[in-house]
Amino acid sequence: MSDARRRLPAVSRILEGMQDHPAGARWPRHDLVEAIRSVLGSARETGTLPPDGDWTGAVAAWLEARDRRSLRPVINATGVPLHTNLGRAPLADTARDAVVRALGYSTLEFDREAGSRGSRQSHVAPLLAELTGAEDALVVNNAASALVLVLGALAARGETIVSRGELVEIGGAFRIPDILAKSGSVLVEVGTTNRTRLSDYTAALSPRTRLLLKVHRSNFQQRGFVSETDVTELAALGAARGIPVVHDVGSGLLTNLEPYGLTGEPSVGASAAAGAVVVFSGDKLLGGPQAGIVAGPRDTIATIAGDPMTRALRPDKVTFAALEATLRLYRDPARALREIPVLRMLTTDAATLTRRARRLARRIPGARTTPGTSTVGGGAFPDCTLPTTLVVVETASVDAGLAALRAQDPPVVARALDGAVVLDPRTIADDEIPVVARAVQAADLATS
Repeated sequence: MSDARRRLPAVSRILEGMQDHPAGARWPRHDLVEAIRSVLGSARETGTLPPDGDWTGAVAAWLEARDRRSLRPVINATGVPLHTNLGRAPLADTARDAVVRALGYSTLEFDREAGSRGSRQSHVAPLLAELTGAEDALVVNNAASALVLVLGALAARGETIVSRGELVEIGGAFRIPDILAKSGSVLVEVGTTNRTRLSDYTAALSPRTRLLLKVHRSNFQQRGFVSETDVTELAALGAARGIPVVHDVGSGLLTNLEPYGLTGEPSVGASAAAGAVVVFSGDKLLGGPQAGIVAGPRDTIATIAGDPMTRALRPDKVTFAALEATLRLYRDPARALREIPVLRMLTTDAATLTRRARRLARRIPGARTTPGTSTVGGGAFPDCTLPTTLVVVETASVDAGLAALRAQDPPVVARALDGAVVLDPRTIADDEIPVVARAVQAADLATS
């Protein structure tokens, strides 16, 4: 055994020293003993002692690390507003306030006027109908589960017709053929990978057809010799044959973003107007909490709501509170663009981004600005980029520099470009600029 290992103190000696340390008063004895044994075990295994023999400090640090929350706020400096790994859409201030108010007892399933049980869906269904033009709506815990629920409720023990070009993998190995099989519906593929006509759907209809499913290719694009059947045409076919049409539009676009250079995402309202049952996310372009939303004809929504799985997939009061508050903002489209963070980030003008980048660069020695682009993220607008101004920080090692920023408190998540660390002000709020600047300086990227 090395000399370092021979110098390991006894548990009782460190425990006695903890009496004069603030951690000794904060933590109960059994926690202190556990921490001491863990610190000693690590030293015994590695042969490395704490600097200056500060065993009490090492024990206190171990306890602090164990008690640190895993789910922590971060600063998103990537320029990707819908960053899936960072929780996608940040909530508007009004939605955050609504969440706090709903944390205690609430009218979640209580009809205040009648004094009897109510429906949690009543808090958002009328708003969703108003904003989408659909007759009714239903909310579950995410869009993937919404699609599973819809398929199981409408197409079990029958056939679902889908274009081959829309048999996509949404993410996390969530594949359309797999969930159709799970729902108990038989997949009928029509068309080809690149071209599917209305006549392909018509030819595939049979007495066993229960559903026509259209899936937006939300995380990739097809180019060249391609075509697809419009949801309006598909809905007309379904209406004529008495077969429901479901359109999974993905990101939940409720407002027109084309004036800001963002095109290609289907509108929830347009699909609902065509008569389709529309499935979409709450935490993407809609800008609310994680939720799966189904909007469509009243009788079809009633059928879906009556499925036993609906209860298993229902969201909690926090989701309903945040979603209701977010949806109310859409009653004034200009207010929605101002107050819903994702929409505000996506529509920020180039001049504002340049000013923000220069403010940040001035606070970071050696930083410079350069034109760049931002992406939307979350599978939305995959073919679109937005102009921005990047703050470039040179570093000895990009990987080490990014890691050093992530190690700050709060962590700063940036990205790499051409061998440097770059910070995109599109996703950095004005009040976060000093925090990011301090983090960069503390990370000492020049030597990282």
